[in-house]
Amino acid sequence: MLAEPWVESGEAPDWQRLYERREGYALGAVPAGGLFLTAGADVQKDRIEVQVVAWGEGKESWLVDYVTLDGDTAAAPVWCKLSDLLAVTYRHAHGADLPIQRLAIDSGFGTQHVYNWARQQGPGRVLVIKGVDYATAAVGLPTTVDVTHIGKRVPRGVRVWPISTGTLKSEMYGWLRLPAPLDGEPHPPGYCHFPQVGDEFFKQLTAEQLVTRVTKGGYRKQEWQKIRERNEALDTRIYARAAAIVFGIDRFGERQWAQLREQVGAKPAAPPQPETHGQALAPRQETDRPWLSRRRWLRKSK
Repeated sequence: MLAEPWVESGEAPDWQRLYERREGYALGAVPAGGLFLTAGADVQKDRIEVQVVAWGEGKESWLVDYVTLDGDTAAAPVWCKLSDLLAVTYRHAHGADLPIQRLAIDSGFGTQHVYNWARQQGPGRVLVIKGVDYATAAVGLPTTVDVTHIGKRVPRGVRVWPISTGTLKSEMYGWLRLPAPLDGEPHPPGYCHFPQVGDEFFKQLTAEQLVTRVTKGGYRKQEWQKIRERNEALDTRIYARAAAIVFGIDRFGERQWAQLREQVGAKPAAPPQPETHGQALAPRQETDRPWLSRRRWLRKSK
């Protein structure tokens, strides 16, 4: 009656429920179900935050690492740290050392610095991405941004991949709402596993909600809005998911999964078992990588 503007709240997953279902594997180790790694990087003025995710059959996933690289992103040192991280391997439960297969880095901040770093890494492994609210596909076709003075494309130059952030966030929230299975039952497709990280990670992972607002023309429009100030855990997670899409996870058949199982020394897949109650995997030694700077909320739970 008053013709006041309004928004319709969209439900974000309960961060406390996710926090309470954390599992016993160590940060920095790859549990048995994880078969390949991707990462997502978010660039801020004074740091780069990177989330490393292991992916298995049925798009089941495990948080493997979350690293904050402190430093002025307009200067070279922090980008050297990111190059060092890209060279890190993670120990799998079966003994293999897994590299990061694809790293997706957002170009929304410090765009030229992102381009310069990605160009140095060579084509293929690093994906420069640019988020759009919604698109017809979760990851679109890349466009070349490196051209000569006469407008020709530079061979092996930087390409930018558009990603539909709205689509990927909706998918991720659907996965986060999946209930934990009973003991002995398989995990549902898309189930997300987390080690003993602090509550701040889960608050950031659920820091946005989908709302519906009415535009000036009277149209209803859905958009994602922050409910907390920090949302890097969510952003880096969907970037890692975009990297997995480009790597081919949505197209993998039994042959590709069999090859990945063979590479890590795993036996043919059986129904996944909960990894919560077994013996924790040996953590990675921090002294091996002194350039890593983890947030306290990742090292110690409240």
